[in-house]
Amino acid sequence: MGANRGRAVAVVGGGIGGLTAALAFARTGAKVTVLEQAPALTEVGAGLQITPNGAVVLEALGLGAVMAERGIRATAVEPMDGLSGARVARFDLTGLKGPAYRFFHRADLIDMLAGACATAGVVLRTGARVETVSAEGRIALLSGEVLEPVLAVGSDGIHSVLRPALNGGDKPFFTGQVAWRAVVAGDHAPVARIWMAPGRHVVTYPLSGDRVNIVAVREQEEWAEEGWHVPDTPEGFRAAFADLCPELQALLGRVTEVRLWGLFRHPVAGVWHGVGAALLGDAAHPTLPFLAQGANLAIEDAFVLVAACDADASVARALGFYQGRRRARVVRAIEAANANAVNYHLSGVKRAVAHAGLRTLGAVAPGAFLGRMDWLYGADVTQG
Repeated sequence: MGANRGRAVAVVGGGIGGLTAALAFARTGAKVTVLEQAPALTEVGAGLQITPNGAVVLEALGLGAVMAERGIRATAVEPMDGLSGARVARFDLTGLKGPAYRFFHRADLIDMLAGACATAGVVLRTGARVETVSAEGRIALLSGEVLEPVLAVGSDGIHSVLRPALNGGDKPFFTGQVAWRAVVAGDHAPVARIWMAPGRHVVTYPLSGDRVNIVAVREQEEWAEEGWHVPDTPEGFRAAFADLCPELQALLGRVTEVRLWGLFRHPVAGVWHGVGAALLGDAAHPTLPFLAQGANLAIEDAFVLVAACDADASVARALGFYQGRRRARVVRAIEAANANAVNYHLSGVKRAVAHAGLRTLGAVAPGAFLGRMDWLYGADVTQG
């Protein structure tokens, strides 16, 4: 083991990025505590996609077998015409290099990571509400307790307590889009379908236990609260997409519980670290859900951060290396996600031309479409 051996590390936030970092630090000999404000590691029912660039990290951490057991292997991405229900194109995912592209229920992935953390000796403290984290890594809890680890990792999402300590306040702006998230019972082919319509789109894919994950986005002027946990009525959800194709109407008709959130764009943090603290995942670079990379980028962050710290006795120097290696990549991914937000919602002539282009690409050169994504899916941060 390297420089992490015996280091005290505190991870603020028990989400996917935080637990990945905790596991990786523990595997390199660090003494790790995770501080999670919730009373238990529970997740609102939702799915996520683990693409090969995220899966390669989880495999390196010893989770390959359990991922294969609990996830669903994706076979394709299918852009769909949300108005007619016709498939526009099909792009095969089974030939991607690296580990399989899989669909997971978020709670299953959290459970997998938490179990591995417990086995590795990570101390998980739930109900631990953090008030402040300093650039030096000093953590003050609302209970009055103070922790001073060698390194504090802020993986506490868009409302991170560490980010403003390093960067000051920022001003996220409403994108003019709101999103709904739901899970329903039912069958679905092992593909990710993107149902495109003017000003709206819906993404569907299967989850374990004969369930279907639904994420639907609509453009609107009225903003909604940022965050995943604002309830909406199934009737309101269905009304927003009432003119889409019968197959989608049947799927939305099974929704009994749905969450609504406003999509806000945050700048990528200019400063990711102090001398004893570092940001990770959405705390550093909030990502809109149009490329399925939020969790994957956080997983990548975690591995690079841990590897940098294990390779250097100077934490401050290692943290500088971490930011230098990660920032350009996440900026590129965020820009690609923002472009999808536009492309999915085209109307009129632009929509017809875009769909014709996808049909031609899918028929003539389907590999070219995924080849354009090799910079993202084909990256392997475990190789240095």
